[in-house]
Amino acid sequence: MKNIKHQTSNYFFVFLFSLVAHTSFTQVKEPDHIKSIQLKPLGQNNFSIIIPFGRTIQLDFDDLEGDQKDYYYKIEMMNHDWTPSRLLSNQYINGFQSDLIRDVENSFNTFQNYTHYSVRFPNQNTSITKSGNYQVSVLDETDEIIFTRRFTYYESSAVVGVSVSRGRNAAYTNEQQTVNFTVNHQNIRLNNPNQEIHVVVLKNQNWKTSLTGIQPQFYKPNQLIYRYINKTNFWGGNEYLFFDNKIIRNTSINVARVERKDLFHNYLYPYKNRAVKNYSFNPDINGQFIPRTLEGNDASSEADYAFVHFTLQVEDALSEDVYVYGAFNNFELSDKNKMQFNELNKTYNATLLLKQGFYNYTYVTESYDGKISEAELRGNFSKTENEYTVVVYYKPLGGLFDRVIGVGSIIFQGER
Repeated sequence: MKNIKHQTSNYFFVFLFSLVAHTSFTQVKEPDHIKSIQLKPLGQNNFSIIIPFGRTIQLDFDDLEGDQKDYYYKIEMMNHDWTPSRLLSNQYINGFQSDLIRDVENSFNTFQNYTHYSVRFPNQNTSITKSGNYQVSVLDETDEIIFTRRFTYYESSAVVGVSVSRGRNAAYTNEQQTVNFTVNHQNIRLNNPNQEIHVVVLKNQNWKTSLTGIQPQFYKPNQLIYRYINKTNFWGGNEYLFFDNKIIRNTSINVARVERKDLFHNYLYPYKNRAVKNYSFNPDINGQFIPRTLEGNDASSEADYAFVHFTLQVEDALSEDVYVYGAFNNFELSDKNKMQFNELNKTYNATLLLKQGFYNYTYVTESYDGKISEAELRGNFSKTENEYTVVVYYKPLGGLFDRVIGVGSIIFQGER
């Protein structure tokens, strides 16, 4: 049934106030039956969660239990470091901070039954009034947080210029990329830039590998200059691997074999880890994914699910844990995407239940101290195409919240 509309009741308004009072910012373990979570602005192939103030952003997800539960969203303002803002909700939202997700539809003509949920911000009940960091949580009927996602609204009060070059540290010039930037703040009067301004540098919109705590190197009238050799370096990584199973029944791009059981099983071509890492240019979408199907008209409810089998060939077991890595699970490292070593055939293997579509992914290791790296499995190259984004926060002395006064972004194509 398409576009099932839920009716509110007196119980909902009682429940709504309990949602507003509920606050939790701890890491949430997403349940196995919640899949294909995607928060992005409207528009084809646009995945940025750092968007101009007032632009519409949409949250989508599937519930594989397919029983049309009531889910609610809740929006909370955060500081530059993702701690809770001191503002009350009515100081940054017009309308409800929490509300029922009403756009609900059941899957159609799929082997895997699911219910698809979708909500847009702003909407008629919720409108954000200030720039800044925001966390949207989805909660169930018992007020339990199911999952959270982040997004950032920015103003254009400052102009941020960004440039990227091969690593400026001579020891890693072929493996790293150096980000330099300037903040031009003609419309913002700063009394103490070191305390009032915070900047975050992101690679490929991934907050988990962001750089923070960077102070300006030079000060000019109405301008802050950040021109470091070591502090703003990123490992180049490699282009993401990809597969496309929009035709779920047959082999397709990078899908070597297909089996039909209760659901379809798609087996990807193995990736071979070599002692000498090679770089080859391949356009990617920086780890993102696009649900799509050629066997239906609406991917949100007609794309099916398949078990996708990932295989990494190695010479021997590694000392670190190995993971399949991408936006399909919010770049998290968990038991769900951890690979298991097969001693018999010297491979790492993982099987993930994923919605049909085009996927970017890569293989990473996690060291004992929690550091994530592509280096051992796929190498680092200064030639790799990456998107870098600089977010500038401003909170005057005595201020209560961090405005995002400017954002600069650049896609570095490498020096080929």
